[in-house]
Amino acid sequence: MLATDTASEPHPPHLPHAAHLEAWSQNERMRHIPSMSAIIDKLEHDIRRRVDHLYHSFAGLDHHDPHRTRLEGEFRSLCKWIDRVGDIARRPRGHQHPPNDLGSRIGWSFSHAVQSLHGADNETFGRRLPFQTHERSNAEPLRAALLAVIQHVQRLQELIREIDPRIDERLYEGLVQLREPLPTEPFA
Repeated sequence: MLATDTASEPHPPHLPHAAHLEAWSQNERMRHIPSMSAIIDKLEHDIRRRVDHLYHSFAGLDHHDPHRTRLEGEFRSLCKWIDRVGDIARRPRGHQHPPNDLGSRIGWSFSHAVQSLHGADNETFGRRLPFQTHERSNAEPLRAALLAVIQHVQRLQELIREIDPRIDERLYEGLVQLREPLPTEPFA
């Protein structure tokens, strides 16, 4: 038999009907994944504000302080996780070169991550991928990276508390706002 001869080949196995295939945009949202707007708000407002307060306390340290080296390592690790949030959201398209100065690097990392999150597709983010692709959703690693960022911020807060005991006051100021001031007269 030659390669050009047509032989009767067995019929291909029955392919699933198109109606049985799932479409990504039609799948339900995963309940454990917050919306993209909630992730952006958490990262851009809550976490960035906390990190700015923590960095302000760190920047006031003397260069010979023994805590400085450990804190700088933690801040750089935090920046890597924030970069990872941005890279997962945008699916890496080339190498980015962040600044080496720690203060500039923190701001650059937040800007990069928020910009990448704004570029993600809101329609499909947080939805389960179709079963026939045998792939994981991109939202789950993004959620995990965001949780790692939150964990690093908590670790930094504990370390900064050793050198600045009033950090909690600054972090929580403005958290509760009274609509009516408290009365000045005693209740009884």
